[in-house]
Amino acid sequence: MDRILFVGDMVILDEPLLGNTIYAKGVVYEEYDLGKGPGASIIFENGNYDGFSPEEQDHMVQKVGHCAECENYVFTNVMHLSKDFDRGYFLPEFT
Repeated sequence: MDRILFVGDMVILDEPLLGNTIYAKGVVYEEYDLGKGPGASIIFENGNYDGFSPEEQDHMVQKVGHCAECENYVFTNVMHLSKDFDRGYFLPEFT
């Protein structure tokens, strides 16, 4: 299966999820493959994050743009991700 989303892609939710309402904004911060196809990790405007399989990407989010500044984000761990979120790294994409 081809990759649907890439680091830096901006999305909106097609349904309420992770404490977010429908149409909440998110940014892809990591691409991965666990042997079941290309996954994408997304952080949302409320600071919650999760990984999405290709099927979940297709049914739960819509790509709405791309953040050139975010495409160079290097994910190391969720603690660092949360600190980056708190520092406002993703804020411009959520406003």
